[in-house]
Amino acid sequence: MTIREEAQRMKLVSPEMAAAPIAMRNDALERMARALEDGKEEIFAANEKDLAAAKEAGVSPAIQKRLRYDETKMRDSIAGLRELITLPDPVGKILLARELDEGLVLTRVSVPIGVIGVIFEARPDAMVQVASLCVKSGNCAILKGGKETANTNAVIFEKLKKAVLDARLPEGCLFQATAHSEIDELLACDREVDLLIPRGSNRFVRYIMDHTKIPVMGHSSGICHIYVDEKADQKMAIPVIVDAKTQYPAACNAVETVLISRKIAGAFLPVLAKALTERGVKLRGTEEVARCLAGTAPVEVMGEDDFATEYNDLVISLKLVEDVKEAVDHINRFGSHHTDSILTEDDAAAEYFLQRVDSAGVYRNCSTRFADGYRYGFGAEVGISTGKLHARGPVGLEGLVTYKYKLVGNGQIVGDYASGKKQFHHKDLKI
Repeated sequence: MTIREEAQRMKLVSPEMAAAPIAMRNDALERMARALEDGKEEIFAANEKDLAAAKEAGVSPAIQKRLRYDETKMRDSIAGLRELITLPDPVGKILLARELDEGLVLTRVSVPIGVIGVIFEARPDAMVQVASLCVKSGNCAILKGGKETANTNAVIFEKLKKAVLDARLPEGCLFQATAHSEIDELLACDREVDLLIPRGSNRFVRYIMDHTKIPVMGHSSGICHIYVDEKADQKMAIPVIVDAKTQYPAACNAVETVLISRKIAGAFLPVLAKALTERGVKLRGTEEVARCLAGTAPVEVMGEDDFATEYNDLVISLKLVEDVKEAVDHINRFGSHHTDSILTEDDAAAEYFLQRVDSAGVYRNCSTRFADGYRYGFGAEVGISTGKLHARGPVGLEGLVTYKYKLVGNGQIVGDYASGKKQFHHKDLKI
């Protein structure tokens, strides 16, 4: 069966999936958690095959870390599934209730989007996150993982699909695409697929956006910044920056550029450079930064245009700025509208930054690595959206529903209102 045929079948069962009661959807999530627990040895064995192939192919250590699915990631996946169960049902919420006239009541109600295609690279735990969020939100999902973890993805999907069917959710509500050629087939299914969510490199996401008519939600890069203000707590700033760069450098929410106030650079920058280089981070920066660190730490001098670089590795860009205004201007020019943080004890500077940085996440005095659906209490996420329409930031359950209007009357006709025989009174009702 082709991808289009699968998508057509999925489109037909999506109303049934949308109508599945929350108890059934939560039961599927619990069965998924148990299936992962019971099948972990098989999953780990498949992952070892993928890791061995990646190592042989010369994949970078940072990316290999993203490919690994071990006890820690398994534990996180299961915790995410069980937290998702505890979250309220996103489907069927009354968002607006209005009496247009006596006996004519309008409601706006949340409903699933329908058929969602998710194409992701590298991380096998994305399979669990995406499938579980789609199930909880009543959506059908076509899942396409990267070839780097083909063995792991196949085993995980098998476990999840059986759990969903055992919970009596509709046959065909989940489908795994396995061949690379199926990506282009999926991109052509604009009549069957309601939304595409790509997760991967800048080039990969841009390819998806440029080759489909299906609405796309996602981010093409994660160029995140931290600005160290002149009134920052410098002792606090060091571990925050080190965490943001080194805790998981391949993540899209790892910091790529640190901007530092010139007023504190002489004292702060050498301390920061020492802390970063001790963790294996390569420093890149402007000529001004290189002069400031001369004899302290090696710095590769970079041009202004290089600040639009996402490293996903133990490499960081450094630049000195005059004030918070220059920092904000730099971020809005070179950033990817993902997540940016200011470190300061100055409320006015913080408010200026939080108000004017045009990103999905703007933080004060904390690591950019908090930009994550699980850490936000969403249970999981299907990805990070840096766009401004429908959903923004970590996309959890609320980003996977839309709404419909329901109007219930008892024989009213528009002619009576057009003629003036009747008038609307538009009375909002208590929800």
